[in-house]
Amino acid sequence: MPAPMIRLESLSRTFQVGDALVRALDQVDLGIEAGEYLSIMGPSGSGKSTLLNVLGLLDTPTAGAYWLNGVNTSAMSDDQLAATRQSQIGFVFQSFHLVPRMSALENVELPMLLAGLDPAERRERARAALAGVGLTGRSDHRPAQLSGGERQRVAIARAIVMQPKLLLADEPTGNLDTASGAEIVRIVEGLNERGLTLIVVTHDAQIGERARRRLRLRDGRVVEDLRTTRP
Repeated sequence: MPAPMIRLESLSRTFQVGDALVRALDQVDLGIEAGEYLSIMGPSGSGKSTLLNVLGLLDTPTAGAYWLNGVNTSAMSDDQLAATRQSQIGFVFQSFHLVPRMSALENVELPMLLAGLDPAERRERARAALAGVGLTGRSDHRPAQLSGGERQRVAIARAIVMQPKLLLADEPTGNLDTASGAEIVRIVEGLNERGLTLIVVTHDAQIGERARRRLRLRDGRVVEDLRTTRP
């Protein structure tokens, strides 16, 4: 049986806050298979965002191990971590994190620019990614000229343009109205149906319960791990 895409072994992340030691993650053991659709829920301070940051290689554990596609990321150098993030992981955040002075197309091109791809290939792939999220006619607009839902679709296009295997979404509908949020959920679930591993952190139970696997955290520990067959 092949190893899971993600494997956490006794993983902990602690922070020193004044005189107190805060255990944001506490001895987490977890396996996630390629292609899964998983939500992470829990109260504020439960460790959701810390776990997502560790999975995205934006933060490193204090103890334990994180294996990604059979590689122990704890042994990686900073350059190796950056290269792995760039090639294997896409991120979607609540606040979009688009560059205001850049057009939608230029924002989507940015990861490829940093990776040194040829300009013609960058432009072609960025246009295809924007078309995939229904924004063909908005490619020349800057973020301030786009609605919240459109900005999040640009962010999704940017997240997937490098063809990652893993998409991490942190409260992806948190700044959106109901209709725009539903469209974002439809898009990311469509990506998962085409094979992309999808992990969503959310406080919205209606969104979290759409996932086929649901984790609930409390005090840095996984207290619930449910699997369901979504209709």
